[in-house]
Amino acid sequence: MKKRLFIGIGMLLALGAQTASAASAPPLTQLKVLKVESPACGFESIAEGQVETRCNHAGPNIRVFVLEVGYGREAHVALDGFEVNGTRTPVCAFDNGNLTECTVGRKTVGYLYIFDLAGKQQGTFTFSDTSINPPGNTLSTQLYIK
Repeated sequence: MKKRLFIGIGMLLALGAQTASAASAPPLTQLKVLKVESPACGFESIAEGQVETRCNHAGPNIRVFVLEVGYGREAHVALDGFEVNGTRTPVCAFDNGNLTECTVGRKTVGYLYIFDLAGKQQGTFTFSDTSINPPGNTLSTQLYIK
């Protein structure tokens, strides 16, 4: 399971997720829904500014992948107002700024979250978080999942 998760992280991060600061405890600079996965559609990449999925993911076992660049205090995540659970994996950066899974000696610059919608079929997915350090900004993103 862990090996599959790391392979998935590498695949997700290799698909265009860039820009990170190597500074210690960076403030939040980016929240992005990267992909939505379901048995009906497989992986659907979510483009910048996309407000709803193109594919009809309705059905069980929907997962949502969110990239958070920077350090947040406490993420608030919901589908139509109902809390959803997920996992959080650290993300690190190469010297060129491209994001990758973390290895020994690399600084964490953010997190990849994977949320399981636990049988929920469709609705508006929301994610927000507030930076742990100055400027203490709050970022949010949302996506309607068909």
